[in-house]
Amino acid sequence: MPAVRTTPVAAVDSAGLLAELRLAGNNPGALYGADVEAPGAGHFSSENPAGGNVLAEIGRASIYDYERVIESAVQAAARLGALPAPARGELVRRIAVRLREQKPLLAMLVSIEVGKIRSEGAGEIQEMIDIADFAVGLARQFGGRTLASERPSHRLFEQWHPLGVVGVITAFNFPAAVWAWNAFIALVCGNAVVWKPSPKAPLVALAVHRIVAAEAAAAGMPGVFGLLLSDEALLGQRMAGDTRIALLSFTGSSAVGKTVAQSVAARMGRSLLECSGNNAVIVAPDADLELVAPAVLFGAVGTAGQRCTSTRRLIVHETLYEPLLARLARAYARVRIGDPLDAATLLGPLIDAHARDLFRAAIAEVCAAGGEIVFGGRHLDGPGYFVQPTLVRAHADWPVVRRETFAPILYAMSYRDTEEAIALNNAVEQGLSSSIFTRDIATAEAFLSARGSDCGIANVNCGTSGAEIGAAFGGEKATGGGREAGSDAWKSYMRRQAVTINWGRELPLAQGVHFSLDD
Repeated sequence: MPAVRTTPVAAVDSAGLLAELRLAGNNPGALYGADVEAPGAGHFSSENPAGGNVLAEIGRASIYDYERVIESAVQAAARLGALPAPARGELVRRIAVRLREQKPLLAMLVSIEVGKIRSEGAGEIQEMIDIADFAVGLARQFGGRTLASERPSHRLFEQWHPLGVVGVITAFNFPAAVWAWNAFIALVCGNAVVWKPSPKAPLVALAVHRIVAAEAAAAGMPGVFGLLLSDEALLGQRMAGDTRIALLSFTGSSAVGKTVAQSVAARMGRSLLECSGNNAVIVAPDADLELVAPAVLFGAVGTAGQRCTSTRRLIVHETLYEPLLARLARAYARVRIGDPLDAATLLGPLIDAHARDLFRAAIAEVCAAGGEIVFGGRHLDGPGYFVQPTLVRAHADWPVVRRETFAPILYAMSYRDTEEAIALNNAVEQGLSSSIFTRDIATAEAFLSARGSDCGIANVNCGTSGAEIGAAFGGEKATGGGREAGSDAWKSYMRRQAVTINWGRELPLAQGVHFSLDD
């Protein structure tokens, strides 16, 4: 039975939306970032993945633009770093107010430009608002540790200072929220932020930038937010090698992340990497399938399988394997595919033709390996880049299972005991998100133990996707090891300084060292 597709793709006055978001420039044929006013490097296109039509032509930032944005950020960082942290928090608070006002329009733009369904588009902007609120509170909580000195009349403590300029390179799948994770925390820490968004989502970046840059200018802090729009790798490469950028946060593939890390390390800089995920759900024999089925459905199908936390592998105890696959196949058949702005839609398009080609290639590889497609496996004819949600009986050792494919493909395999399940969970290069469904405390604790899941995120009785901003987000192994958003992830955006104050009249040395010319 084919998946349900909603038709037609709604006709949206995208030009009117762009005008309402104040994205229309003086040149009706092109749009430029607020910090890219002297384009000399041509244009690239923003495409609607649901219709395959061009939304706008974007001015490509040149090397001249790059230098101007970076220098402006360096100067702004010096001013911002001198501002008290609560005052920096006030700027983020004002930005959050504007985001709340513009949430419906921004959410619609996310859906139009990257194909997220309406609730996920709204959730994207809400995530920005949530991290802004978190950052405002954080601005009044920075503190260093006071430590016990072994020397008399000495005080030993730690304090934190801004880094300067933070660079942020984001992917298309979260075109606004991931930037906000970095930017709002970096700003309250005292840093200017330069953003190079995915060339697949330049309009979302431009809309967000216009809002935040206007608030920064109104607060007397122009230049603390910089924007570089380009579909070429050159500017990203320059950011990786630029000593003026103290920290470079990169979200994308592990292959590119490795190159970024090497370039930043070569200049003794800092990098924060959020790369690929190949996330698994383990279903124990005592699992509640009423919880498992919707969690797996959202994890595997939500955002068209284009989240770094998307569920890609399903590891099911052999006693529940057939019942769960039958239940999921029935659920997949009810998934409505189509216009992301239609409230009934659950599965929007893949981002572009290349993503659709990768889906096709993965399905061909599955079939060549002898895999059985339980449901789906086809792309849909017509405008846009739509594919069916796909469920596959698979083997853990297949190369296609061991790598990340950004598409709604779920590979299901069975296991016999908990040790085997955990080994299967860990048997991939990536280490982002993981999940187990069980009511047995020993099974859950085994999964959460040091010998359990090797991922940065481990969930019990909830899926791999849908992380909250209160916890630090990130993964291990080929995922990169970075941490963003909540908890103490703010420490990535500051430098730690150990301070010793001698308030006495003698100069004792640590470790009992004696060094004197009088002896």
